[in-house]
Amino acid sequence: MVVVRFQRRGTKKMPHHRIVVTDRSRAQASRVLEVLGVYDPSKEPPAFHVDDARLTHWVSLGAKVSEALARQLRKHRGIEVPTA
Repeated sequence: MVVVRFQRRGTKKMPHHRIVVTDRSRAQASRVLEVLGVYDPSKEPPAFHVDDARLTHWVSLGAKVSEALARQLRKHRGIEVPTA
């Protein structure tokens, strides 16, 4: 199953995340199908950028969105998406 989720990057105590499309069975830091955006909670205000058109495309193809990403989409964009 294809899923849209966060991929943790950065260093210890200074994380930032990529928003990626990947297979659910792959490890968090493994190869991805596409990078859709970034989320950096260490900035003030937190940086949250996502390509809405590509996100809509992947969800229309049947990709599920992780709970954590869905929560951030509601908070920063005010949009609801189906979760995994």
